[in-house]
Amino acid sequence: MGRRLTSIDGGAGSSGEAERVAEQRSPVRRLRPGPAERVEEPEPPEARLWHIVLSVAGQVTPLAELRAGLEKLAHDHSFFLTARYAADHAEIRYWEQARDLHDAAAIALRLWGEHKSTANLPPWEIVGLEVVDRPTYHKRIAEGFGGPPPNLGGVHPW
Repeated sequence: MGRRLTSIDGGAGSSGEAERVAEQRSPVRRLRPGPAERVEEPEPPEARLWHIVLSVAGQVTPLAELRAGLEKLAHDHSFFLTARYAADHAEIRYWEQARDLHDAAAIALRLWGEHKSTANLPPWEIVGLEVVDRPTYHKRIAEGFGGPPPNLGGVHPW
């Protein structure tokens, strides 16, 4: 949703000076339509669903500790699908809602780091990322490629 600034003429001491200063500072310039003109502003792009596969890896971690962290992440994150894990790597699959691929990828790349302390996740690094839109994901499934993991839903050992 775009931000829109408005002003009301006729306030105390109003000479339009505040509006001119605001327009000079604003990186976006809008022309004011005359009484006979009508300006249609484009609507902001709708958020879409993106299927994310995030792969992380690092030092060997006790499996019980890792499982507890991944379960906490699953509980805290909306649209979580499944996680598979081993002592030194894990794969998380989930849906993310974002305007475009760039936003979805940026959110996905922050997921592990932002939840590292709250979910007590190991200090692993992201080693892989796949982001596909919903139609592409469903097309892959229909064609027999990239199907869901054997244990859909929850946190499971590899």
